[in-house]
This record gives sequence, structure tokens and C-alpha cells, in this order.
Amino acid sequence: MTWAKELKELRHREALAEQMGGEEKVARQHSRGKMDARARLAALCDEGSFREIGKIAGKGHYDENGDLEAVLPAPFLFGRATINGRPVVATADDFTIRGGAADAGIKRKMVQAEQMAHEYKLPLIRMIDGTGGGGSVKTLEQIGATYIPAVPGWGDIVKNLDTVPVVALALGPTAGLGAARTVASHYSVMVKGLSQIFAAGPAVVEAMGEAYQSAPEDYAQAKENLGGSEIHTRNGVVDDEVASEAEAFARARHFLSFMPEHVGQHARRTSCDDPADRREEALLSLVPREDKQVYSMRRALDLILDRGTVFEIGKHWGRAAVTALARLDGWPVAVLASDPSFLGGSWDAKTSEKVERFVKLADQFRLPIVHMVDNPGFMIGREAEMAGTIRYGVQAMNAVYKATVPLASIVMRRAYGIAGSAMSNADAYQYRYCWPSGDWGSLPIAGGLEVAYKSEIAAADDPAAELDAIRTRLGKVTSPFRSAERFNVEDIIDPRDTRPLLCEFAQLAWRKLENEG
Repeated sequence: MTWAKELKELRHREALAEQMGGEEKVARQHSRGKMDARARLAALCDEGSFREIGKIAGKGHYDENGDLEAVLPAPFLFGRATINGRPVVATADDFTIRGGAADAGIKRKMVQAEQMAHEYKLPLIRMIDGTGGGGSVKTLEQIGATYIPAVPGWGDIVKNLDTVPVVALALGPTAGLGAARTVASHYSVMVKGLSQIFAAGPAVVEAMGEAYQSAPEDYAQAKENLGGSEIHTRNGVVDDEVASEAEAFARARHFLSFMPEHVGQHARRTSCDDPADRREEALLSLVPREDKQVYSMRRALDLILDRGTVFEIGKHWGRAAVTALARLDGWPVAVLASDPSFLGGSWDAKTSEKVERFVKLADQFRLPIVHMVDNPGFMIGREAEMAGTIRYGVQAMNAVYKATVPLASIVMRRAYGIAGSAMSNADAYQYRYCWPSGDWGSLPIAGGLEVAYKSEIAAADDPAAELDAIRTRLGKVTSPFRSAERFNVEDIIDPRDTRPLLCEFAQLAWRKLENEG
């Protein structure tokens, strides 16, 4: 006597699960330029590594004799896999079944995926396509009553944010819980033209009346106008925008390559064939002598960090700062850099919000921070005041002061005011180097000359000549060498020495981190 009959039924149920929402709905998914959930899992994970959990979960349909006729699979797939050879929990919504919406019977499946991640200390990847929740008007009629909303397992989602790297890929229209699951991550991606995120979709917005909407008649365009990647990768809801699903998978894999598998574990060093003592001549002339001329901070990063390792995050929002993961002599680091080509590098509210979030990410996952400084201060003016810039700026500064990972700063040019002081924690040891182009102070000298020396200039026979003379005198006082002379800054360096010195920092920083236990 064997269990061959039951195993045959198991294989039959597995085959039904692999049909997903059925041939017609899968074809419709593909016709929209979207991969199906199973294809996504295969493309994201190392080849052959995905082991599904709960494959045959769903809603069975039986004849009058109790024999199985069909199964509607659960619209959520998850399992254990590897990415870059390291174990992860990989999940995917199946839009071909109820638009990716769960129901009461399989909510536990989503909860179990979240619990598996933090209990076994595994990075989590969510591929989100649909609402992800279970509520609908028809559901309420079937229940026969309404209810106060609750999200089963949301506590596990919060716990994962504290314990393991969480990546969210929005791969279609995501609303309600689907949108919330996207945002509740450490790194998120949208596919241009394919992904939309909204608290409620166009149909709901339209029903709410004219005050809530400004959408064209075309439904596809309405979705883009309401919550496309052009909106959410510019306002900071989502980190990055890509052109294809394949690129989204590649970015997820790349992000995880910098991360440890969980909080308490160290990220990994990789082999490096880029010499730690490489000195780039181009750095010598990178910063212009004219203080109002801009230069490319991204070029500076490419010249200083390990070749080909700069992984920028959030390029389209908070644009006065560049935030990136990269490597120095193979060691992973978090890089924060002002971008003088946007707002002159002044931190506005969104930039400050971005800096705060990034510094907290680095501190949580124990990545040393490299701060490339060229900051003329927090953004000023009425618009900046209305945006609450100083509040967000102070929160960014607080994040820098609270961070306990090693931090090295390179002052390339300006460091003014409170924002300039946010380069590092001045109450701790400052691992800092300054370029000869450094220019710092409580406020820019050029902006205050006429006010500070108003009476002298007015009394002069030649006010313009007097102003020039004052400017020349103060130009000598503001020389970075005067600051170094008083040890107000630690060292002035040849810009070409930046990479060797930062590689030395990375080695010492990781020595410290590894001694944390």
C-alpha cells in the first residue's frame, strides 16, 4: 500500500497553481508588457534557487461528490531563494488572480512571508502588483457587515524594517495596502510607464468628486497622472525609477550586494583590482576657482571610489545631495555628497529629508559614511521657510549626530552655517580632510561685507576701492591655511590624495565595526 494516489493529487494541485489566473488572464498580463509572478521570481532569484512555500494554497471548487474540479490559487507567492548566493525571502503578487488582492483565506500566507524574514534573519524582496489587501464592496455584501480596518501582520512589516534589508519593487498599479507595502521598505523601485502608486485608484478618486481629481478621460493616462513614477520618484515616496522589470531586478540584486543579511551581521568586502593608492590628476582642477561656478560631484565620486561601484539612490528627489552606496578598496560604504549643480548645493526640505533617511539606513546596517562636503547652508527664502526647511534640516543634522558608525568628511569647498556643521558630529573625533579650495564660516563673507563694513565704506573717499580693499584683507583671513594653523581643521590635503586617504579610513572603520562583535 503506497500513497501514490495522494501524490498524484498533489502534483495535480501543483499544476493547477502554476496556471495562475488561467490562460486568458495570464495572456492579458503579458499583453500589458508585464511579466507574470512566476516569471518574475525566476528572473529575480539565482537560477533554480526558488523553493516555493504554500504553492497549493487557494480556493478549491468541488463537485457534489466532494471531488476537486478546480482551484483558484492564492494571488500571493513566496518562498526561500538565493540572490548573489545568499539566502532571501522572495515574494510576488499575482495580478492575474483578483488583481493581486488577498482574501481572508490566504492572508496568513503574506503574514508568514514577513515572519519568515525576521525570524530567520533573511533579506526580504516584495514584488508588488495590485492592491495586496482583501477589501471590496462585494466582500462587504458577502460578509453582511462592515468593519474597522486592520492589517494582519503589519507589526511583522514594522519588525522587518528594524531587522533585515527590505526591497520593494512596484511592478504594476499598486493601491491601498499594496502602496503601503511598497513604501515600508529600505529601498524601492518603480518601472516607468508600468508602475503606479496611489492611496486609491482613479475610479475611487473620480467618485469622490471634482475636488479630488484632475484626470483625463483615458484611464491609463489617469493612472499615470495620479501616481506614476514621474510623481513618486520626485517626491521621495519611492527611491528609484527604471525602464524595465529586468532593470528593477538588477537594481534589487545590486542593492542587496552592499547589505548584510540582517542587523547585527556585517556587510561583506569584495575583491578589488582598483589600486587603493590611485591618484587622479583630474581632481586637482575639479573645483573651479570662481566660487559661483559649478562642477560635477558625480564625476568626483567616480574618480575617488572603487571604479564602477557607485550605486546612487534617489537621484530624482532631494537633488541637492547625492546619496549612494559604493566601495573603497572593496569595503562597502555609504556616500553622502552635496551637489553644487542643484540649488548650489544648499539643502532644502526634501534634500534634508533624503539625507536623514540615508544616514539612518547607513547607521542601521553598519556602513561607514563618507561625506563629500560643499554646502553653502540650508536653503533660504520665503519658499524655503514655507516648506519648513529648518525643521527638516535639523532632523538631518540630528541623524548625523546620532549615527554611531565611523564617518569621514572631505571638505571640497563650502561649509557654511548650521548646514555646514552637519557634515559630522563635532562632539566626537572628526575624521576630516579639507581641500585647498575649502571655504567655510558661520556665513559667506561675500554676502555680509557691505553690511558689516557699512560705515567704513560710506566714509571712504572711494567706496568701491574701500570695498575692494576690505575684500582683499578678508580673502587672506578666510584662507583654509589660517584655519589649519589654529587646528580648526585637521589637515589640508592634495585632492589627488583623497582616494588613498579614504581607503585608509575604510580599513580603519571596518576594523572598528568588526570589533563591535
